[in-house]
Amino acid sequence: MIQLNVTNEFSTLKTVVLGTAKSNGPTPALEDAYDPKSAEHIKAGTYPLEKDMVPQMDAVAAVFEKYGVKVYRPTTIEDYNQIFSRDIAFVIEDKFIKANILDDRSREIEALDHVISKIDPSKIIEFPENAHIEGGDVMPHGDYIFVGTYYGEDYKSFITARTNMKAVKHLQSLFPHKKIKPFSLRKSNTVAEDNALHLDCCFQPIGMGKCIIHKEGFLEEEEYQWLIDFFGKDNCFHIDKREMYHMNSNIFSISEDVIISDKSFTRLNTWLRTEGFTVEEVPYSEIAKQEGLLRCTTMPLVRV
Repeated sequence: MIQLNVTNEFSTLKTVVLGTAKSNGPTPALEDAYDPKSAEHIKAGTYPLEKDMVPQMDAVAAVFEKYGVKVYRPTTIEDYNQIFSRDIAFVIEDKFIKANILDDRSREIEALDHVISKIDPSKIIEFPENAHIEGGDVMPHGDYIFVGTYYGEDYKSFITARTNMKAVKHLQSLFPHKKIKPFSLRKSNTVAEDNALHLDCCFQPIGMGKCIIHKEGFLEEEEYQWLIDFFGKDNCFHIDKREMYHMNSNIFSISEDVIISDKSFTRLNTWLRTEGFTVEEVPYSEIAKQEGLLRCTTMPLVRV
């Protein structure tokens, strides 16, 4: 059995699910794109190909192996995108929470049956149908759970709004002992540089009390300011709009001081090393074309 345990983003990782780009299927039609960045690459003829993405994900698997992390991969479903395992489920404490995701992606969770069968059934939680939530919006952080959401009345008009306030309230009922802190994110169906698809697209806590943040990703200035005050200004690495677009906040912590990052994130990686982190660089630029990166493709099950 897997003894689930995740209380933050950076305690030492023991067990993780890493998505797969195998049998990823053909380039989708433009009208089937789930986000503006994928749409941009479909239009430009630069949408990522399976042959380029598989080795990039294998490079991450190799880093996990180096650090002794147990890695599960989804069972391959023919011609189906199974890259972003964070979207479909997430762990808080010892609970495995199945996300309510876009209907077109509902088969992704079936490909994790071999993992879910190792989890105590009483620890598996499904959200009510009208409570939309995806793992990229949810970050346990000690006594807190940070949640990306969108407060607007026009929530339904954004395919890029993935977590609603019903889900935030449901999360609070599941974890009454935690402080649930929601953040309203900037959404755009058409302009990738103006769209924070998930909270991890504009913010992420890392070890040593630090975080990576993009101010414009937050709709409410006081919510952004709350995070700056919480972490302390000197502990916050600010990324600009272009760095946000390339997913600089979507790196992944293996431990308090070891981070997997894209090798093209020169400014970020330099800062991380200056601050005492070990940075394991991988090429992940093809994955980024679908508006997700390292955190989006990983689902931690056990951290200690």
